[in-house]
Amino acid sequence: MQRMVMVRYGELFLKSDSVMQHYIRILIRNLGKALNAEGLNHTIEEHRGRIYINCDEPDRVVTTAAIFGVVATAVADRCEPTMDALAETAVQRVTQSGRRSGRFAVRARRDRVPGFSSQELGAYIGSAILDVYPDFTVDLTNPEYEVFVEARTYGGFVTDLFHPGPGGLPLGTQGRAICLLSAGIDSPVAAWLMMRRGTELILLHMNGGRYAGAATRDDAIRHAATLSQHCKGMEIRIIEVPMEPFFSALETLPEVRYRCVLCKRFMHRVASLIGEEQGCMAIINGDNLGQVASQTLENLATVSMVATLPILRPLITYDKGEVVDLAKKITTFIARPGDHACRMVPKRPATQAKIMQIEEEEAKLPMDALIQEAFRGAVQMTALSGSISNR
Repeated sequence: MQRMVMVRYGELFLKSDSVMQHYIRILIRNLGKALNAEGLNHTIEEHRGRIYINCDEPDRVVTTAAIFGVVATAVADRCEPTMDALAETAVQRVTQSGRRSGRFAVRARRDRVPGFSSQELGAYIGSAILDVYPDFTVDLTNPEYEVFVEARTYGGFVTDLFHPGPGGLPLGTQGRAICLLSAGIDSPVAAWLMMRRGTELILLHMNGGRYAGAATRDDAIRHAATLSQHCKGMEIRIIEVPMEPFFSALETLPEVRYRCVLCKRFMHRVASLIGEEQGCMAIINGDNLGQVASQTLENLATVSMVATLPILRPLITYDKGEVVDLAKKITTFIARPGDHACRMVPKRPATQAKIMQIEEEEAKLPMDALIQEAFRGAVQMTALSGSISNR
């Protein structure tokens, strides 16, 4: 008997054979990077429908391997794919679990192994467990404890606990996008959701300088470090752009109610410029319909007009509570944030800014020069496995 880690993937099955194999190769590459980043010795096997990791520390590997594209991982015992070997291994697994009674079920699968069906395998193993531990009761509908058994041509596998992974698609299968990253709750969740869909991100933080709260910049970079924990061993580039010159110019305009829309349009112009230079195919942000004044449908349309790349808004229909719950789950939620205030937000921001009004205000600013100044002032950093370094 050999103890190893079983990796399940889900959505990849929906792809054509050639696309699925391409995605699996990327998933195996990402698994290797994550395990190497944690210093875990391993070898990886890929078979039809499953990935197996042979390792010395399966309890550590099982959590490290729960990366984007992985539905679940489990520490499994490998044996011969015979009914007797699987039954013996399953009984040993139950013994190690410490369980001796309660409602239980055996979930059995057979793939191209002759001589018995999945149902026969499940019944045989269930009987073997009851022979040793008669205080158990079979309950296939609502069990308290489950034993999972697989008989495949290349081996038999037994486990009793699956650890859920994030699912989605392997990171790097869906191209590259640039993501606006703030110190708030929404944008890191939007970034994580896009990473979960396989998109490689460049994180763009617009540094407000003296116009931003004292904790804003540090907490945004903290978000980047946290996001990199979800793709260990894989670098995430961070680009930081100075916003002070733009805010200083914006402060000269007497009509303050348009500031938020003007600011968002400026950010998306800069994101488009940098994104195109970096080979990105879209802009990601944390907009949520109706959440703040700049995120009414009319203002979102006005903001979107200046972007030269498509804008994707993964949170557009989320309730705030749902975003907070997800932020807590992915550990980007900051329970007691410092000063994140923006000194440029007016008391009564426009909620239905007309494009002609906005363009009239923008005509009063040296917009091209401000965009180029922001572009030239950009600095790059790297987030890797939870750490930040300057390039």
